[in-house]
Order: sequence, then structure tokens, then C-alpha cells
Amino acid sequence: MHHGKSLVHQEAKTFSRRAAAEKWARAREVELEDPTALVRAQDGDVTLASLIRWYIDSFQSLSKWQRTKQCQLEFLEKHPIGQSDALKLTPSALIDHARSRRANGAGPATVGNDLTWLSVVLRAAKSVKGVLVKPEVVEEARTACREFRLIGKSRRRDRRPTLEELKKLDDHFRRRDRRARIPMLDILWFAIHSARRESEICRLEWNDNDAKARTGLVRDAKHPTAKEGNHRRFKYTPEAWAIAERQPKTSEYIFPYEPKSICDAFTRACHVLGIENLRFHDMRHEATSRLFERGYQIHEVAQFTLHESWNELKRYTNLRPEKVRELPEAVEGNTEVPRQKRRSTAREAVNQPSAAVDQSGLQDRPH
Repeated sequence: MHHGKSLVHQEAKTFSRRAAAEKWARAREVELEDPTALVRAQDGDVTLASLIRWYIDSFQSLSKWQRTKQCQLEFLEKHPIGQSDALKLTPSALIDHARSRRANGAGPATVGNDLTWLSVVLRAAKSVKGVLVKPEVVEEARTACREFRLIGKSRRRDRRPTLEELKKLDDHFRRRDRRARIPMLDILWFAIHSARRESEICRLEWNDNDAKARTGLVRDAKHPTAKEGNHRRFKYTPEAWAIAERQPKTSEYIFPYEPKSICDAFTRACHVLGIENLRFHDMRHEATSRLFERGYQIHEVAQFTLHESWNELKRYTNLRPEKVRELPEAVEGNTEVPRQKRRSTAREAVNQPSAAVDQSGLQDRPH
């Protein structure tokens, strides 16, 4: 088959009669006028799984994406949706996938992520690989899935560990760490006092710590579009700084461990102790809430947590009414607390340890 003067495709088939061969050739040329048929004739069947594998092999080392994205891409590659013909993908097929996933227990945000990653793969296949796929079918399916409430935003978690649960975890890790390589006791309390994610904890470097300002640096901090090179300086609480300083300086990293190993150890501990519905990431919620309970204001808390907006920060804030600090009563006839008094009250609150930590009685125990 020729396109202008260039040969774009050729194939052969044997016939006993010349007339039959010519008839087949004319019919085949008509079939190959369809671009998708030509692609299939040249490359064979193009499945979603093959495009996902091409995308992973081509861009994983360049983009350095997180483990979550990798797991979700590999899940879709092995899922029955991966065997779909990418050239004939329809919105209805994607909607059926969403319905099946929800029926099997996946949440609306998880199913929404499925569509997001499929869209990313199809757009890359079209623009980079030149495959004649239609990424717009994903957006059409997404619109319908929203209307049917098959996808949606993730539910806001408000789970904080209780004092009893923290004591159980403290006792468990204190015994475990005598024979384990990863100091989970220190990492648990460091997470609670620093508000760092497990991946961030494992990337903190000694050379980035500023002892005078008591700050550290999160390299490649989480960002929706520009993670690589997004280095951001954060403030240590006194407790977090003390825990970091007592780590052995055997590596360039303060906590030279795998994030997955930390999460796995925490999950196993919760299972052994009978603690339900608690994740290591919930320690970030606990840390953020404690900072507010200590008296820090929004812009101050953000210097510890590195949230860029209140909308992001409030998702991690689950205050307990009994922990809200008391302010002095206003003078009669004046609805405002005197400015100097407000300043001193805030300063006192900042210098006081977390009420939740005091009541737990855990911070006074040697680690």
C-alpha cells in the first residue's frame, strides 16, 4: 500500500488464481484506508496493557514518580480492562470498568484515579508514540461516572490515634526495636512531632539541617505538577529536633530506611495490637492538629507542615474541643483582648508542650 510515493505497508497472501488475488488486494486496500486497521496490520492488536507497559518503561526513570502511581499503573496493566483494544476503546467500556470496580469495593476516588492514569497513558501514546487512540473517550466516561456517582473526591479522614493506642504502639515498638533494624519508636514520635510524610522522613539529610534556626529541608516536596526540584525548608519542633539529633550519623540521611518498610512495620503493629483503621499517614493529621492545639496560627503551622493553602491544611486538622486553649476574657466595654496580652498568651501557648503528649505520659519516657 502506497501513500504518495512512499510504501507504508505491504503484506502477501498466496492464491491459486490471479483474479482471486487481485480481488483480495483491492478489498484489502479498501480495509486499510481505515487508519486503525492500518495500525493493527502493522503492529498487531494494541491493548491498553501494552500501552501501559510502554508508558512505564519509557517514562518511569525520567519522571521518578511515586510508588502509588507505579502500583496503580501495574494494577491496570494486569486488570481485565488492560486486555481491551486501545484503538476501539469506548466510554461505555470505561463506565463498565468503573461499575465493576465499585461493586468490588473500590472507593469513588480510587476509581477516579483509574480514569486519570488511563487518560495519561492514552495521551502519551497518541502524542509520543503516534498511536491512533482517542484520549477524549476517557473524559466522556468521566463525565458520565460523575453523574452516576461512580467517582468522586476522597473522603476526608479525621482519624487520630487515641492516647491508649499511642501507649500500645509505644510499648510495642520499645520491645520490638531491641531486635529490629528500623527504630520505629523514634520514627513514630518523629512523625507525630514533625508532620512529615514517611517518604519525606526517609529523604531528610543531615547536611540540610540548620541547628541555629532549627530547620530542615524536604527535597522534592510533594507537588501536583512540579515535584522534582521542589525543595522546601521547614521548621522542626523541639521534640522532633531532639529525636533527629539522637540518630546515629552512619549515612547522609537521618533516617536511611525504605518508606514502604516503615508503613509495613506500622501496619503489622496495628494488626498485632488490634488497632483498627489507623494508618501511618494519620500521624501527619495528629501532628498538624497538635500544632494548632499548642496555639500556633495557620501561617505558623504551615511552616512546619509545608501546606501551601488553608484548603489543603484543614484536611489535616482535626481538633479536639477539650484541647482548645483558653483565652482571657475581654474587658467589659472592649470586645478585644489587649494586644500585648494576646501576644504573651500566644507566646506562652507556643512554649508549652502539647497537652495530648503531656496526658499520654509518653514523652517523659526515655527512648
